[in-house]
Amino acid sequence: MTATPHALVGPTAAPLSANELTGKRRLAFASFVDENYLPGFLALLRSLALSNPGVCEDFIVLHDDLRPQSVASIRALHPRVRFHRVDAGRYDAYEKGDQDNYLVRKAYFILDVFRLRDYDTVITLDTDMVVLGDLSELLKLRDGLAAVPQFFYGEHKLNSGLLVIQREYLSDEFCARIDATGRGGDYELNKHDQGILNAVLDGDFVQLDSRYNFVKRRLSGDLPVPEDTAVLHFTGRHKPWQGGEAGYAQAEDRWREFDLTDAEFYAAFMDLPGELHHELVIKYGTEHVERTGDVECARRVAHAHINTGGFQEAADILGSVHIPVDEAWPHEVLGHALMSVSRYAESEVHLHLATTFPSRAATSFGRLAQIAWIHGDDATAHEYAMRGLAADPTHRSNRLMRLRTRGHDLPAPREGAPEDQLAHVAFYMPQQGNAGDKLLPETVRLAVGTSTGPNGGADTDTGPARWHSIHAHRLFDKAALARVNARRGLVIGGGGLFIPDTAPNGNSAWQWNVPDENLNGIDVPIVVYAVGFNAFDGQSYRAGRFNSSLRQLVERSAFFALRNHGSIDKVRALLPASLQDKVRFQPCPTTVLRQLVDGWTDPAPGQRENTVMINAAYDRAGLRFGHDYAHFLAEMAKAVRELGKHTEVRCVAHSLDDEKIAFDLRREHGVSLPVVPMYDFDNDAIRDTYARTKLVIGMRGHAGMIPFGCGTPIISLISHPKMAYFLADIDRPEWGVSVHDKNLGAVLTERALGLLNDHTASVADVHGRQQELWKVTQSNAADLRAILRG
Repeated sequence: MTATPHALVGPTAAPLSANELTGKRRLAFASFVDENYLPGFLALLRSLALSNPGVCEDFIVLHDDLRPQSVASIRALHPRVRFHRVDAGRYDAYEKGDQDNYLVRKAYFILDVFRLRDYDTVITLDTDMVVLGDLSELLKLRDGLAAVPQFFYGEHKLNSGLLVIQREYLSDEFCARIDATGRGGDYELNKHDQGILNAVLDGDFVQLDSRYNFVKRRLSGDLPVPEDTAVLHFTGRHKPWQGGEAGYAQAEDRWREFDLTDAEFYAAFMDLPGELHHELVIKYGTEHVERTGDVECARRVAHAHINTGGFQEAADILGSVHIPVDEAWPHEVLGHALMSVSRYAESEVHLHLATTFPSRAATSFGRLAQIAWIHGDDATAHEYAMRGLAADPTHRSNRLMRLRTRGHDLPAPREGAPEDQLAHVAFYMPQQGNAGDKLLPETVRLAVGTSTGPNGGADTDTGPARWHSIHAHRLFDKAALARVNARRGLVIGGGGLFIPDTAPNGNSAWQWNVPDENLNGIDVPIVVYAVGFNAFDGQSYRAGRFNSSLRQLVERSAFFALRNHGSIDKVRALLPASLQDKVRFQPCPTTVLRQLVDGWTDPAPGQRENTVMINAAYDRAGLRFGHDYAHFLAEMAKAVRELGKHTEVRCVAHSLDDEKIAFDLRREHGVSLPVVPMYDFDNDAIRDTYARTKLVIGMRGHAGMIPFGCGTPIISLISHPKMAYFLADIDRPEWGVSVHDKNLGAVLTERALGLLNDHTASVADVHGRQQELWKVTQSNAADLRAILRG
């Protein structure tokens, strides 16, 4: 059956990038590099990694030409190098007194950095610098053009060796000012790029502390480099790699700390303590393991791969080294990697070895319990969980598995006759699981039930009489296949099942752990209902395995519907043209809850509590916030204080980790929020809580969709594209604000008070938007009625 497009809802413009949807800032470093200064640039790259091992942003190499070997030596030192050839002819008209001197003209080539358009913040570094300290404060800057004032000229002129450039300067207008000044010659001719910038800016720049561009001349007389120096700049003609200059021995010793071979550099980086950026660990650690076979280094590289969804790569690198029997941690990590690609028997061997060591026993027993549970063996899973708790009584995953499997010796719940049931693949939340995912399976059943009731009516029975539950994360084996084929049909959804790392497996590379053979063995109608493509910005799939599984699922489905048009665009792009029209729109049923719950009554205006609820999410925090978490927290503190003058503000936690915002606001800003532990609520309590509050400001997808479905106004804190997708579908983009917004606190306060001040109209607007989604749901229900009754 071909999907009919619904013109009532959904964007028509070309899809936006993830950065454009979330507002996440794109940052880069940049340097102009030529062959003469290449040794300095390589030392700069090493120093940046060794002094800021948690930072990995694009590094733009501006050049007029580099030899292939030079390009290779640069690539060996950074995983995110981007080469940008400058337009050398543009600068022919600069420096009128010496326009034929290439050495003079190339001093201007760094100005090409202002022609970059793919970034929000660019930090330039001269190739005669080394980084000695933390640059995190520079990464957090959001305003103006920042630089250190010149040492000899005072505060009105900048030193262009290090610039922090924001988007407003990465513009055609600013480039035009640079060109006009350069061609006009109205600047200090012997100052080149620095002279032009000082002429254009005329002192209007953000002044940085001198430690961010500490010039060598300040150390004349062989003075030591101050301990707080973040960037040491070897100004002058005599560079350390060219023999140096008398009177600066201590400074040049600091440069020589980074004059390393690749092997020495990789080893030095992997010896660093603390948290290291996963891309740097993978880049340098892989090379180091290939050279040395170092087991501990291989474990760290594997762990970095696992944290980014590279489970096969993790298995490969640990499989390439000999792990002694008594090395517990590498065995545990290899076991984790192998279970994540569905090599379960191999995984168990390594996990059992790791259980013999107290430091890794609890985690290893937890993974063994997970493998047993995946295979439907609740009794063994329970036993492993108990052994894990014996090793560490506080271990959370073992505690949850114990609760999940404590009824393993009880009779299975009584179900209806198979011919009266639909099978339902979903992510069924355990105790203290995500509140949104907890509510979702029941809501999907209510929505599908509008198509399956007797005499054309609705079937509101969401229990085992009418539904056979299949947990998406359990292996869909031959026995499960037989049970499904005995039912009337199979419903898959909803929720963000198309995500690579929530329940990684090698069978499908998305959340449903289904081998191709068993997927293709299903002979009852398959209904994919309101599923989301949930990858974060910066997150990727095992493309081959996922694409193949997805294609087969679409081929086999009688009905394939995704919950937003953003997901539709993503999935269609992965399918052959012959299958793209099968993908249709079905909003998440939580967005139409008022229409689905039998006997629903909207609260009268006076019945709502005078509260605003705030939700923040912390899973994959690096992908959500980038370098902006401190900014986000400070802006939220401003908003909470202002909103608190009008209403009570509470923290609503969908999962246990969501309470972090309450702790952080109290600790960092002295702002207290009462916490609503929604992860402990049943479905009725979740709906009731959201129906009675006046406004929900939420970061999780269902912290927007559920209250909206209950008729409550929302504002989305956008840290994931799916939030923007939903707001685009209901044509209310103004109900969202990026967590990266420079003025987040003020914008959020203004929009929240706007919704609260005319609350009756705001609720009516929600009802009107919801009605459009309900029309889509009813239209799809008519198609489902024919599919599932047939």
